[in-house]
Amino acid sequence: MLDMELIRKDREAVATALAKRLDPAEVSRALDEIQRLDQERRALITGIDAERQRRKAEARAYAEAKRAGREPEQAAPDGERKQLAELESQLDEVQARLRDRMAELPNLPAEDVVPGGKEANRVVRTFGEPPAIEKVRDHVELSRMLGLVDHERGVKLGGSGFWMYTGMGARLEWALLNWLVERNIEAGYEFLLPPHLLLDTAGFAAGQFPKFYDDVYHLDRESAPRGQFLLPTSETAILGAYQDEILETAKLPLKAFAYTPCYRREAAGSHSDERGTVRGHQFNKVEIFQFTLPEQADAALTAMVAHVEGLVEQLGLHHQTSLLAAGDASASMKKTLDIEVWMPSTGKYKEVSSVSWAGDYQARRAAIRYREPGGKQTRFVHTLNGSALATSRLFPAILEQFQQADGSVVVPEVLRPKLGTDLLTPR
Repeated sequence: MLDMELIRKDREAVATALAKRLDPAEVSRALDEIQRLDQERRALITGIDAERQRRKAEARAYAEAKRAGREPEQAAPDGERKQLAELESQLDEVQARLRDRMAELPNLPAEDVVPGGKEANRVVRTFGEPPAIEKVRDHVELSRMLGLVDHERGVKLGGSGFWMYTGMGARLEWALLNWLVERNIEAGYEFLLPPHLLLDTAGFAAGQFPKFYDDVYHLDRESAPRGQFLLPTSETAILGAYQDEILETAKLPLKAFAYTPCYRREAAGSHSDERGTVRGHQFNKVEIFQFTLPEQADAALTAMVAHVEGLVEQLGLHHQTSLLAAGDASASMKKTLDIEVWMPSTGKYKEVSSVSWAGDYQARRAAIRYREPGGKQTRFVHTLNGSALATSRLFPAILEQFQQADGSVVVPEVLRPKLGTDLLTPR
């Protein structure tokens, strides 16, 4: 959520930044309504304060008259007394509408983030070269040849967009997850295993609700009257765990990570670059997260990107890092860099991690603050998150980049101790 004070003081700067993401006319209409509601809210607060002061003065005059033995002046008629309740009701309504309109605004992109969509993304680094493969098989064919993924039984169990890892495939998936857990612990992140069912307040705090409310799996209101949903990413859980807290300044940056399956309604891809495990309704992901002081955020973003790049490099995968344009990044984020692995079967790069800086946008929604030592005022922390990593995309990249002419696949060196072999062979 944006800072209302910033909109009051520098509407033009806010409008210019939002225009990187939204149509300028749409931005202007939204800000007009927000400022109108803000003025109405402030006027109502002034009126309520004045009415309360009048009542206090009446009460004091009544008490003084009683002490002096005089007849108290006639109190205000009931009609005037009802006015305060009406004003308070109007204020509640206006504040709710203002909060809704503010919640709909996306974050302000960072200065170095350009407007536009995918076409405006910029590659900032590349690791290695695409492997030379004489006869390229895609990961779906390789998975079947090697007996790693049972797509048919996955659909039988869950429907379209689900799969089941089997045999060495299940072991490879688990080896990847264990290896990522170990590397993130080494990097100083605290390991969390959060609930998979979250309250709607966590979805709002992360900035996923209300805009993407329909993209997740919700429990019905009868069984979950407070609103619950299956988490789409553990970013939502880590952030939500610290809602309404004041963090100790000395402990910032606070670094945490979690492993969870992720559940999403998004349509499973039928295009060649989204087949197999690349896109589905349930997939595994390890997510890193940082809560920082504002002045620590830039260094934290650089360190998180370098950490994720290092993980992909240790697996030996050719990849690139791209700075996303404003229209291609999540609405909650000021700045996002994607780490994308090469998929030989499609000749395209596929994102395995988005490392993002939200500024204080999520912290405002979640009321996560810090207090300077000895100070009284609190300020909002900055939040950053990143996949480290999404295994449902690492898995096919490993199969495709390390495939051999006979259909076997070389196991990345760092995973060999966990799998007990250096080669996956057709069965």
